[in-house]
Amino acid sequence: MYQIRFARGVEKDLRKLKARDQRIVLAAIEDNLIHQPALAARNKILSGLVPPWTAEPPVWELRVSEYRVFYDVSAEEKIVFIRAIRRKPAGKITEEIQ
Repeated sequence: MYQIRFARGVEKDLRKLKARDQRIVLAAIEDNLIHQPALAARNKILSGLVPPWTAEPPVWELRVSEYRVFYDVSAEEKIVFIRAIRRKPAGKITEEIQ
């Protein structure tokens, strides 16, 4: 199992969400990232993305309804670092929501 760690600023990202959406996003993080966070079948690797936050390549994206959870993984330490949570409006691409 992997540990989940939240980067500075993620708490602020969560506070912007409605309480219901916070629960949904946190549940998705727990359900999808604790066991196999680097499984491309479920999550998307964002090659070439240069995020405005600190991250260790590659950066991954977990889709949760209209939200995107951006994270990276330390396989050696078995830690998932949640770097940001953003809302992705319809018609926007990932690079436009950073």
